Amino acid sequence: MARRQFIAGNWKMNKTPNETVELINALKEKVAGINEVDVLVCPPFTALPKAMDAAAGTDIDVGAQNVHWEESGAFTGEISAPMLTELGVNCAIVGHSERRQYFAETDETVNNRTKAALEGGLHPIVCVGESLEQREADQTTSVVKRQFENGLGNLSADEIQQLTIAYEPVWAIGTGKTATPDQAQEMHACLRSLLEENYGAGIADKVRILYGGSVKSKNAAELLSQQDIDGALVGGASLKPEEFEGIVAAARS
Repeated sequence: MARRQFIAGNWKMNKTPNETVELINALKEKVAGINEVDVLVCPPFTALPKAMDAAAGTDIDVGAQNVHWEESGAFTGEISAPMLTELGVNCAIVGHSERRQYFAETDETVNNRTKAALEGGLHPIVCVGESLEQREADQTTSVVKRQFENGLGNLSADEIQQLTIAYEPVWAIGTGKTATPDQAQEMHACLRSLLEENYGAGIADKVRILYGGSVKSKNAAELLSQQDIDGALVGGASLKPEEFEGIVAAARS
């Protein structure tokens, strides 16, 4: 079955609230009327209210970069699903490689955050991917399989259909290196196979799997043309209106 393409921009720790409004105003003109592609931007938490206002009535949805597994409590620096949904946010990235690398995110906490996001009415984009050392040691498949099984464990068939998976090799995040289309397709096919093994072919055909890792306008078309790549989780290029426009345009073709 044909899966609708999904282009998500992860702004990371960039843009103040006012700068966020400026960027969304620039982006919304460039993606206006592109109805064949879902477009999402994920600014920092501090910019979410202004982002929601700026994106209202446009073809751009707004998501968060993380979500905690509890609704409230003594978790300094964290944000819960109810806090996000009250703003109108309907999507959150979970388990990004930078969260794993710098902030001790584990497969277990990814699982907890994913379940909390689903229960709280958010659509999670759940990230998996291997490091350069793991790829060079020929451990890519086993690492991704472990992250899938532990990070998405205990989810029902209904829940798994309410999320998006993002394959983002750690060695390609912010390095300028990109997995070749064949490398990316191989891992997306692996994830599709894991979905089929655990939930059946029908559900495996429905779940979208994004590629993340130095996606740019010049390499987007070749990546997005692969059978099991349903969009992109875009980092630095999502901060450049012309680049992001080119990636969204590639998803249309």
